[in-house]
Amino acid sequence: MTPERLGTGIGWRPEIADAVERMPGIDWVEVVAENTCPGHLPESLRRLRERGVTVVPHGVSLGLGGADRPDEDRLGALAERAEALGSPLVSEHIAFVRAGGPLTASPLLEAGHLLPVPRTRDALDVLCENIRIAQAALPVPLAVENIAALICWPGEEMTEGQFLYDLVDRTGVRLLIDVANLHTNHVNRGEDPAKALAELPVEAIAYVHVAGGFERDGVWHDSHAHPVPPAVLDVLTDLASRVTPPGVLLERDENFPAPGELERELAAIRGAVAAGGADPGRRFDPPARPTGAEVTDATRQRVGLAQTAVLSSLVAGTPVPEGFDRVRMGVQARALASKRADVVAKVAPELPEILGDAYRPTFLAYAQERPMTGGYRRDALDFAGRLLRDGRAGDRTSRRRLERWWRDRAGATPRRSAALRALQRRG
Repeated sequence: MTPERLGTGIGWRPEIADAVERMPGIDWVEVVAENTCPGHLPESLRRLRERGVTVVPHGVSLGLGGADRPDEDRLGALAERAEALGSPLVSEHIAFVRAGGPLTASPLLEAGHLLPVPRTRDALDVLCENIRIAQAALPVPLAVENIAALICWPGEEMTEGQFLYDLVDRTGVRLLIDVANLHTNHVNRGEDPAKALAELPVEAIAYVHVAGGFERDGVWHDSHAHPVPPAVLDVLTDLASRVTPPGVLLERDENFPAPGELERELAAIRGAVAAGGADPGRRFDPPARPTGAEVTDATRQRVGLAQTAVLSSLVAGTPVPEGFDRVRMGVQARALASKRADVVAKVAPELPEILGDAYRPTFLAYAQERPMTGGYRRDALDFAGRLLRDGRAGDRTSRRRLERWWRDRAGATPRRSAALRALQRRG
């Protein structure tokens, strides 16, 4: 089976929607699945589709590498988006995004970000079964993406290339290879991108991600907010020397440059692929009937307990599990809290407007005390409710604005603490 030929694309974001429509040579776009409503597609996406531009939904919340089986509602939503967009495939990540819950008899925790799964036989067994469940529920082929990581799991049994090879061999899933993530893992984990590419089944590649980042204190941050560096383009050329990728896509999520700069980056990406010069004739023939033994609850529980210990350390301040680098775990914990503050500010822009310069330090202090358990919109409501209950919403005007915002969305009035009620009576 030859993967769908996509060509050159860019990640569609509302901030650059007009620019993307005018860009020459855009064959396809990728949209964040969770940010797309099938019944209310943006007019820009409608116009692109009418012009014949392919749209691929890219999921971020399934958590296929998590210990639990994929959530049926999330799978159904991803399937709906694929059908509404007329997509030839959908994509997700090889990652876990939540942990805990009934499987581990512990509180459910949300990472708000993609975290790496351990490259162990147990984790691979769980991932394979979860992917087979997802494949059966989706109307189009699934591609899964390698992720960037700041932390390493102790006791890993496989390299990334071996892990991905076995995954494809057992499930027939296609691969979304992010060359920026391979570069990130080279800097952060000492992993050779060329070795990973040599080990994985490049014929299974559905498409490729290219993105920018920055290095600080020896750590590479996969920001999607900076220009694509030459080192990432070099990895792309290496990949393209092994197989002609069916599609290549530029990712940019914030700090958007002028359209001309994006077009220059796309030109550099085309040039890096052309420099590889692979023979386009190689084919991917997945197993006709992906096989594998059913994963036992005991295996899922072992994976779940390990992931819960890691996530709890990162977001709830519990001790760092044995074998993990404490410094890197601290970097990852701060990165998760920072992203959480950024995303809450995007989904609820009124909060930084109301709180002003106090928003970020106040939210980060809140995040240290309260792990996320219900997604970013719930997080924004809980944060505002906590400020109102504790009397930390600023002056009277700010408090009134915040309480009005909270009430409009929560449908109730936050209960004030006894101490605050006493102060208000005395005032």
